[in-house]
Amino acid sequence: MHVNHLNRAVKEATGKPTTVHIAERIIGEAKALLHHTSWSTAEIAYSLGFEYPTYFNNFFKKHTGTTPLAFRKAT
Repeated sequence: MHVNHLNRAVKEATGKPTTVHIAERIIGEAKALLHHTSWSTAEIAYSLGFEYPTYFNNFFKKHTGTTPLAFRKAT
C-alpha cells in the first residue's frame, strides 16, 4: 500500500490526517511520562524520538499550550 493511499484512507475514515493521530499519540505518551515518572524532559524527549529536547519542548507547547515542566507541576 502506498503511503499516500494510506493517508487518504485514514483521513476519510477518521476525519483527521495521519500526522494529527501521530501527534496526539506522542502528546499522550509525553503526558503520561511527565505525570508518572521522574525522568527529565530531556530523557522523555529522547525516549519519544526527538533529536533535541528543545524540539520536544516546542512540540509539546504547540499542542498543549503549556511547557512540559509547567504541565508536570500542575499534575
